[in-house]
Amino acid sequence: MLIREAIVQGSADLKFAGIESPRLDSSLLLAHVLKTTRTALVAADTDTLSEKACAEFCELIERRCSGECVAYITGKKEFRGLEFEVNPFVLVPRPDTEILVEAALEIGAEDQGRVLELCTGSGAIAVALKYELPKLEIHATDICPNALAVATQNAARLLPHGKIQFYQGDLYNAIPTQSFDSSQLYSLIISNPPYIQSHKIEKLPAEVQKEPRIALDGGFSGLDIIERIIEQAPDHLVNGGTLLLEADSEQMDNIKSLLEQKGFFSIKSFNDLSGLERVIGGKFEK
Repeated sequence: MLIREAIVQGSADLKFAGIESPRLDSSLLLAHVLKTTRTALVAADTDTLSEKACAEFCELIERRCSGECVAYITGKKEFRGLEFEVNPFVLVPRPDTEILVEAALEIGAEDQGRVLELCTGSGAIAVALKYELPKLEIHATDICPNALAVATQNAARLLPHGKIQFYQGDLYNAIPTQSFDSSQLYSLIISNPPYIQSHKIEKLPAEVQKEPRIALDGGFSGLDIIERIIEQAPDHLVNGGTLLLEADSEQMDNIKSLLEQKGFFSIKSFNDLSGLERVIGGKFEK
C-alpha cells in the first residue's frame, strides 16, 4: 500500500466512525508510525509502506475510531509551539488554553516576579510561560502525582536551563506550610481548573470523556474549584497581584461576581479563537 492510499483509507475509516477531522488525524497517525512529519508525508506519498508499518497504522486507526484522542495515541501534543508529552493522567493541552498564556503576557507577566499555576496537569502553561519569560520564578501544583510526574518530565526536557518548582497537593494546600511574608507571595496566580458541570461530562465527545475526570469535573455548578481558588487567592497574592482563570463563556458573569465579592478590581475577560470569553482575571489590593 502506498502512503497516500493508506491516508485515504484511514480517513475513510475515521469518517465512518464519526471523527470530525479524519484526514488530519489519519495523516498525524501515519506520520507517527513512520517517525516523520505530515509535510514529509506529502513529499513521499507514492512510497510503499512496509507490512509492519501498515499493521501499526491500522492498529492506531482502530484506537482512534474507538474514541481515543490522537494526543494519547501518539503521546504528544503541541502547545505554544512546544511539543509536550501527554498521557491519560493529564488533560490534553488545547489551543484555547493558549489564551491564558497570552493574557499573562498582556498584563505584563515579565514584570510579575513570582507566578503560581494551580492544576498544572501536563505543565503546559507553566512551561510555556517559563520558556517565553525565562526570568520568571514559577511554582506549579497538581493534586494528581501521576500528572505532576508528566509536568516534571516536560519541564526537564523543554527547559534545560530553567527550573519550575512543582508541588503535589490540593490547590494552595500543596504549597509547603510556612508563614508567608511579602517575599513568599505571588504576583500572578494562573489556572485552567476543572470547570465542567458534573452532569454534562457524560454528554461530552467520547475522546474528552477518556480524559481524567478529576481535570474536568467542576462539581454541580462547574464552579466548585474556581470558587475555592478565588476565595483563597488574596492570601497568596502580593498587593496589586493578578488572578487569571480559564472557564466556560457561560460562567463568566458568575465568576466576575465572585471576583468582585472578594475585592478584585479591573476585571477583564479575554476571548478564545471562536470569539467567546475564555479567560477572566482581575487585580487585588490588600
